[in-house]
Amino acid sequence: MTDHSKLEKYEDNWQTSMGGMCGDGKVLLRGENIFTELNEKRWMEFLLFGVTGKKDSKLARLLEAIWVICTSYPDPRIWNNRIAALAGTSRSTGVLATAGALAVTEANIYGARAILGASDFLYRASNELDKNQRLEDVLVTELRTHRSVFGFGRPVLDEDERVSPMMNFAKSLGYGNGSFIKLVFDIDEYFKASRYKYRVNIAAVTGGLLADEGVTPREFYDMTTLAFTGGYMPCYADAVQKPEGVLFPLRASRINFTGDVAARKWNHYSSEG
Repeated sequence: MTDHSKLEKYEDNWQTSMGGMCGDGKVLLRGENIFTELNEKRWMEFLLFGVTGKKDSKLARLLEAIWVICTSYPDPRIWNNRIAALAGTSRSTGVLATAGALAVTEANIYGARAILGASDFLYRASNELDKNQRLEDVLVTELRTHRSVFGFGRPVLDEDERVSPMMNFAKSLGYGNGSFIKLVFDIDEYFKASRYKYRVNIAAVTGGLLADEGVTPREFYDMTTLAFTGGYMPCYADAVQKPEGVLFPLRASRINFTGDVAARKWNHYSSEG
């Protein structure tokens, strides 16, 4: 197939089973009418159905808890929250605050890509163990290849404070006993007894819980794309009420300059201008 023939196939034509707006006024998602068949679904149930095709109110509740417990810290010192708070003290809009904060949530060592990486690693590790590979060999190979293991290692605290409350909630719904979540804590036990300074973090725990329910890495990623909004929007709402430009100011006298070039005399330059 040439590039042109590939494009011609889609000219004025988009075939999908996902859904869309019909000429008769219906709006369908996966063949079901949003107005009459899905109108009583909770938001997370609707999202779960849209991304995975699953209808599972209990699993949707687990996802909702992941959003609340694991990603919604209203602390402006946190990477993406700082963007939203800065937008607030800059008198920018909530939409731009959201867009900026959401953009920096897409990172390899935290946020959305860490979630994707942890889930993907668990699936790959499980496949290797099914081939009778030793867990230690799987982990050593992962470290040699990537110099890290997604879902393990978090420098803020010795233990991720979210793991215990997340697991307690999951168990209250009947989750937390599957093979993937067992693998997560087996890996954690290995690292605790090894020379590697890694500990389990919430990306592996949530990835394991959802993998046990058949949620793929990509589906997990898609359903957590907006999960951090519960943290950074309160930071924006708080900051927009404060004076302009006051987010974490640092006076010049606190800067320890060690360069070879003499420090600038800003009053001198401004008077010349």
